[in-house]
Amino acid sequence: MESMISVYCENTERSMDVALGTSLVEVCRMAGLDGERRMIAALVNNRAKELNYRIYKPVRLRFFDATTTFGYRVYQRTLMFVAQRAVEQLYPSNKLHIRSAIGDALYCELDERRTFSGEECEALSRRMEHIIAENIPIERTKQPSEDVVSLFRERGYEDKEALLVSRPRLYSSVHRMASTVGYFFGPLAPSTGYIDIFEVQPHHNGFYLVLPDRHNLSVPAVVPKMEKMFSLFDDYAHWVEVLGVPTVGHLNTKIAQGDAGEIIKIAEAVHEKVLASIADSIAEANRTRGVKLVLISGPSSSGKTTTAKRLGIQLRVLGLEPALIELDDYFVERTRTPRDENGEYDFEALEAIDLEQLNDHLARLSAGESVDIPRYDFISGTRKWHEKPLQLGPRSVLIMEGIHGLNPRLTPSIPDSAKFRIYASCFTSVAMDNISRIHTSDNRLLRRIIRDNAKRGYKAADTIARWPSVRRGEEKHIFPNQENADVMFNSSLLYEISVLRSIAEPLLREIPDTRPEYAVARALLKFLDNFTPIALDEIPPTSILREFIGGSSFKY
Repeated sequence: MESMISVYCENTERSMDVALGTSLVEVCRMAGLDGERRMIAALVNNRAKELNYRIYKPVRLRFFDATTTFGYRVYQRTLMFVAQRAVEQLYPSNKLHIRSAIGDALYCELDERRTFSGEECEALSRRMEHIIAENIPIERTKQPSEDVVSLFRERGYEDKEALLVSRPRLYSSVHRMASTVGYFFGPLAPSTGYIDIFEVQPHHNGFYLVLPDRHNLSVPAVVPKMEKMFSLFDDYAHWVEVLGVPTVGHLNTKIAQGDAGEIIKIAEAVHEKVLASIADSIAEANRTRGVKLVLISGPSSSGKTTTAKRLGIQLRVLGLEPALIELDDYFVERTRTPRDENGEYDFEALEAIDLEQLNDHLARLSAGESVDIPRYDFISGTRKWHEKPLQLGPRSVLIMEGIHGLNPRLTPSIPDSAKFRIYASCFTSVAMDNISRIHTSDNRLLRRIIRDNAKRGYKAADTIARWPSVRRGEEKHIFPNQENADVMFNSSLLYEISVLRSIAEPLLREIPDTRPEYAVARALLKFLDNFTPIALDEIPPTSILREFIGGSSFKY
């Protein structure tokens, strides 16, 4: 008689008996979840698994489709793998490089080509459609690492070879799609037929690989016009290439060779140089059009506060007198804070700011008046006041940082000509390898987990639980305004995840596998495992990273 085991499906809220060794694809079908919204992967006891995973003991399951964050990433990884195979077939002497993400599109280039025409995009799209129509199975196997390294070396995948050699493990995983091999960080779809919605569009020196609209999976996403953002990504991609650290494997090799200190010094010097250049632009705008207000915006954990403080120092070098205020200090009293659709406080909403008082204060400061500036107490949810009033002099420049800085509705009392807008975010420039990019949001989440634990006493699970709400707020209130910036500043440091690893790991390991946040924690731990750690002692006290790990010489 066939051995049976019991599994509980969270999607249907019921248990079912299945045969020992049943695949998740079969369980999904038995649960009636193979309908219009196609499931693409699953959590097994809060561990992300591919659908060809087989069950040999009682488990708790939750299947997810591509409308979820987990599922969308599975779709993205699988589409990247299909694109890799199509490039191998059409351009055998070239390698695919996925450079950056712009909205729901991936900007890609081929290493030996500097142009990619519309006709070539059509040919690549047709080849990908053919691979998808073949419904080729995608399999993941574990092999001795030396065999996997040899496999990638033979195929000319030096980036993957460098990564595997720099993080020695007895066994490593390899994904296969017929004759194509890959190395990915997370589940893929069980076959190519799962990802039939995409587009290939020519852009710059390469092309956009466009994913489905995450809110309507039946159509490709609209690629936003973000030329400033794209230019920033392109500049940093070129910079890490010149430094010889385009991927994590190359970075690990440099660290192992004792070059971590040099990497830190160069990365910090780049920040200083960029901030000095931005200060020059502000000083020029102050002289030519009377700019008195500098607005710094960016998503959570993008380093806005330290950016403001370091920019203030650069402005002092130029003879200006910066005054810094935080937009968060203009939060309304907790009892007046708007709530989101789940009834939770929505601190990311513009209505969480006392716009009337803020604009009154800005108008009075511009007129030369002395103003009492509030200080928000996050514990009590009430407003207190700074001891000293603020008054701007003839050479003063007011720097205000907060997530809504680029929203035109924030400061209608100040003419546009008198504002200088900066968008700061953590655009991770080093890639995992030529195909697998590092999600900027993961970098920021690691920063926030560490800071929340050190400064607010939050457990990592609490920060992870709150993160989806934060991300929704960013997509609604911050990202639509980012191209309004006069300049963009990348607060990412190419060495930082190597530093964050040793601090984040113990916090993530505290999360038990009974918590739903364990899935994210486990994914982050597997991600961090690819980085060679760097000690904290060489990081300067003015570094943006010190805002999150502690030891900053700035007062926050």
